[in-house]
Amino acid sequence: MSILVTGGAGYIGSHTVLELLEKGEKVVVFDNLVNSCEESLNRVQKLTGKSLKFYEADMLDRTAMDKIFDENPDITAVIHFAGLKAVGESVAKPIEYYYNNICGTLVLIEAMKAHNCKNIIFSSSATVYGIPETPCITELFPKGQCSNPYGWTKSMIEQILTDIQTSDPEWNVVLLRYFNPIGAHKSGEIGEDPQGIPNNLVPYIAQVAVGRREHLNIYGNDYNTPDGTGVRDYIHVVDLALGHIKSLDKLNEMNGGVKTYNLGTGKGYSVLDVLHAYEKACGKELPYVIAPRRPGDIDGFYSDPSLAKEELGWQAQYDIDEMCRDSWNWQSKNPHGYKG
Repeated sequence: MSILVTGGAGYIGSHTVLELLEKGEKVVVFDNLVNSCEESLNRVQKLTGKSLKFYEADMLDRTAMDKIFDENPDITAVIHFAGLKAVGESVAKPIEYYYNNICGTLVLIEAMKAHNCKNIIFSSSATVYGIPETPCITELFPKGQCSNPYGWTKSMIEQILTDIQTSDPEWNVVLLRYFNPIGAHKSGEIGEDPQGIPNNLVPYIAQVAVGRREHLNIYGNDYNTPDGTGVRDYIHVVDLALGHIKSLDKLNEMNGGVKTYNLGTGKGYSVLDVLHAYEKACGKELPYVIAPRRPGDIDGFYSDPSLAKEELGWQAQYDIDEMCRDSWNWQSKNPHGYKG
């Protein structure tokens, strides 16, 4: 039996593919390589000593999706990462985000249904909670008003998958709401390689540390937090990948239904906490500038991951120092990412 990983050459996808191969699963990957690089999968195969089947394909292409299922009739489940993911870009290009993420997912689901594959794990996000009333978030919290089109695509796809399962009880759906993935594989061979200016905190810090950026901008230092900077729940990408392995086991046990899990550490770290942990990892002070707050940013939020521990037998193992250590190991070995 094979597992299809959509967007599997990307940051979280490649780490999950590695863990799937280590587990002994047969893996099929497709990725359009718009925001990723096939080199990540070459390195995954080298690290594991195992092979996978790769298709350069776009999920909007129904013919390509049918070909993948036709040529791999043993695909029993899909882990769905594929999609555009830059928050700022989604505000500037909402049509592209809604079309790619939602229409692409519908095309993928149609192909799955046509080939009688009704098991899916969806890469969702804590952004679906909007601005929560309290900082510690459980899965029972209502979904809120998302602050950007990227977040809305995650929320809408969750609803689409839920409605499909309601219409056909044979579907098994797991929705994984990530908090803030950072870090890299301990080998330093695969990691986060954003195209252009990084949208997230840690890859930006990493590029400051390696000399590609002059300084870090910290957006606001007057939040209601211990040091005045925003607090978020950061999770090691390997912990996140292992959450997908546990979710796959859960999917195989299900007899129809939808399950939702937060994947986070349950701890909040401020921007300055992360910066200082990174300084410890790279062995030098890193310059930063306090900039005005950004619209929509809140004091802080973090996960309550107890349901994942109870039902999946999963919990995060890495702390912030280990996350930054592994991120620096990747960035220092690959100062310009996979391209050099």
